[in-house]
Amino acid sequence: MAGLTDLTDGALRVVEDMRDGVEELFFEPTLRLGVTGLAGAGKTVFITSLVANLLQRGRMQMFTPEAEGRIEAAMLRPQPDRDVPRFDYEAHLSDLTGEVPRWPQSTRRISQLRLSLRYRSGGWIGGLTGPNVLHLDIVDYPGEWLLDLPLMRWSYAEWARRSLEDARYPARAPHSGAWRALLDRIDPAAEFDEAQAREAAETFTAYLGACRKAGLSGLAPGRFLMPGDLEGSPALTFAPLKPAEFATGRGSLWAEMERRYEAYKRAVVTPFFRNHFARIDRQVVLVDALSALHAGPGAVADMRRAMSEILDCFKPGENSWLSALLGKRVERILFAATKADHIHHTQHARLSKVMDALLRESVERASYKGAKVQTLSLAALRATVEAEVKGQPMVRGRLLPNGRMAALHPGDLPPDPGAVIAGARRADETGGGWLEGDYGVMNFAPPILEPREGEGPPHIRLDRAAEFLLADRLR
Repeated sequence: MAGLTDLTDGALRVVEDMRDGVEELFFEPTLRLGVTGLAGAGKTVFITSLVANLLQRGRMQMFTPEAEGRIEAAMLRPQPDRDVPRFDYEAHLSDLTGEVPRWPQSTRRISQLRLSLRYRSGGWIGGLTGPNVLHLDIVDYPGEWLLDLPLMRWSYAEWARRSLEDARYPARAPHSGAWRALLDRIDPAAEFDEAQAREAAETFTAYLGACRKAGLSGLAPGRFLMPGDLEGSPALTFAPLKPAEFATGRGSLWAEMERRYEAYKRAVVTPFFRNHFARIDRQVVLVDALSALHAGPGAVADMRRAMSEILDCFKPGENSWLSALLGKRVERILFAATKADHIHHTQHARLSKVMDALLRESVERASYKGAKVQTLSLAALRATVEAEVKGQPMVRGRLLPNGRMAALHPGDLPPDPGAVIAGARRADETGGGWLEGDYGVMNFAPPILEPREGEGPPHIRLDRAAEFLLADRLR
């Protein structure tokens, strides 16, 4: 039945892609940009600043269509998917630019925003054809939902086995003790008991929450940490169990957990894949690499595994488990290390090299083929300015929680990204040491801005991100 469902979803996807292609051929083309990220990476700020800077393009000098003066107008339009909440751009921009600016609330559900760009084609063609319109549909969704997609190909037994292996990694073992101890007391072959199922689910969820608090990344199922209107439902009241012989009887705890796991995939994962993920043309994955470096090798190792899982979702080679379901390839993927404003510009190249190394490892692990992939370090909203104190390069900004101004040197990133990868590998294998240097995370408040006509919020390399993601569709 699962195979028949997959084929049906694939056929529907092909029909929808053909319909979209016809609409783009005879009407105005649309580009769907997915924006997601690992916990705390700043998805809401990225989208808000990107839209503000496309509406007011004075700070977008590295965005070719703007540099060439070919964008005539940009405007927000009603979104096409009426059943998806609208991304609350105006409220988020008000948070960031108010008299007392604050960071907006993090992404906890899917949302969408349409920005329409009227532009002229380059060269002599532009003089003949007149202006064109590209609709940019930005789809914002939590990164944890993306990490749910591999569940579509795993049975309950396979997922349970993998979850137990993950829980024994050195970075996770200190947080999984209570859950693993509970599993030692549970008999999967025993008759199903709702109270026991709830205890297992709550303990497993607490373990995932502790991992997130410790800066770890690869946390699934995503709705366990963001339940929304599913909180307390049977679709979220399950957990991995230790495999046991004769545990598959219909009335056993194992059998009911398996049924609820399949219900989660059917009710949560598959609709997200079919209705949203499979329709994305370009994708941004935001990564808070600096916080992972600060948290230590275990956090970096966990991020490296999460990036591998993410890459494996984006239409890898022809034999991919998703090949039969996706009607088209994701054309371009940008992995962006955020919060580049937290370090001096002399450290930016090192941050980019770390991202390249982490991504290269993930590509090799996932045997990735297909879309164009780029890494970049950026700050969607620049919260600091640079300073030099007694010859020491620093960044200066308003610190949280009190807004006090301070100039600080967070430390130097390693010049050799191989040291980061080696440390992450050791963490996976033994939990052993970290880099010789120190790097400390600082929490900055948004800057107090003085609005200027024609300029969006200050940023670092947001225009380069737009160049990679959008410029080829505005030629």
